[in-house]
Amino acid sequence: MFVIYHDYAHHTILYKSISARIIFSAFGLYMLAPTSIWKRSHDYHHNNNSKLFSASIGSYPIFSKQKFLAASKNERREYLAVRHPLNMIFGYFTLFSFGMCILSFLSSPRRHYDSLISLILHITFIVCIFYFFGWATYILAILMPFSIACGFGAYLFYAQHNFPGVTFKNNIEWSYEHAALESSSYMKMNFFWQWVTANIGFHHIHHLNAKIPFYRLPETMRALPELQNPKITTLWPSDIVKCLRLKIWDPDKQEMVPLSAI
Repeated sequence: MFVIYHDYAHHTILYKSISARIIFSAFGLYMLAPTSIWKRSHDYHHNNNSKLFSASIGSYPIFSKQKFLAASKNERREYLAVRHPLNMIFGYFTLFSFGMCILSFLSSPRRHYDSLISLILHITFIVCIFYFFGWATYILAILMPFSIACGFGAYLFYAQHNFPGVTFKNNIEWSYEHAALESSSYMKMNFFWQWVTANIGFHHIHHLNAKIPFYRLPETMRALPELQNPKITTLWPSDIVKCLRLKIWDPDKQEMVPLSAI
């Protein structure tokens, strides 16, 4: 459902539908990813993906080796904390509740008033669940599903642009096509997981043209030979570990490296 919401925000599907606007606006509030901040941050991500020197709006920050070595201890800790697996595991609280809602509202209350509405509604919902149905229902019906969905989504977003073989460019050298085909992964999945994730694993194609709806991404890849040799990652534990170990961009090696390689 979130990927369908994501396609709607790209104006790929249903963007002229009034009923869809109502449904997806409500869904964004429910998922702690209200329309204003989600669209703004995600559009920025598409227009600046894999740039070395851009704000980390809508994406995980990337430090070059030189920038990391020149950073203060606090800057290093903050950078590594944002990229830490625990930040993804607890994404319900860190990336969605705090990042999407609290930070966005504090940064621009007038522009992101819906972030405050989302928080108020969510907290009210939780209090009502506690009061009428008890703590066990809250854990099973709210905390666990949201934690799994947000944590899984946070990792997917990370691995789509932080994987062995990813490349980053200085702003002058950057091009949209390169960012799509060289800095966006194809997460190879079986049919079941493709369905669960609404084909978001075909991420190199999505970044090349965000107007292709999720249900036509596999067809697009089959039809165009130029899209059939992407950089691949998977959800196998070994590949997850390989992605999570990557911390710093080394311009000399032209690759992402773990901290131990600095």
